[in-house]
Amino acid sequence: MGAGVRNEPRCAMDGISWSDLDADEQRAIAMFADGVSTALCDPIALLTLRRIGLTSGTRLTLMGEQLLSAAVRRAFAA
Repeated sequence: MGAGVRNEPRCAMDGISWSDLDADEQRAIAMFADGVSTALCDPIALLTLRRIGLTSGTRLTLMGEQLLSAAVRRAFAA
């Protein structure tokens, strides 16, 4: 394998921003924050968010909460 190529998928992404997420993933994070059932979220978005470490079970991780908080602050500052 070439330099920098990993054999395993990344479990968490470093330096991910709100704009790196697609609309379904952003919506799912917002729904998690509001306590909405995961049954109403896009299942692919849920898998992706879990894989990159933004959710765990039916809750946002600290990283997920921080990402959402930063996105909200930026939206209100604009």
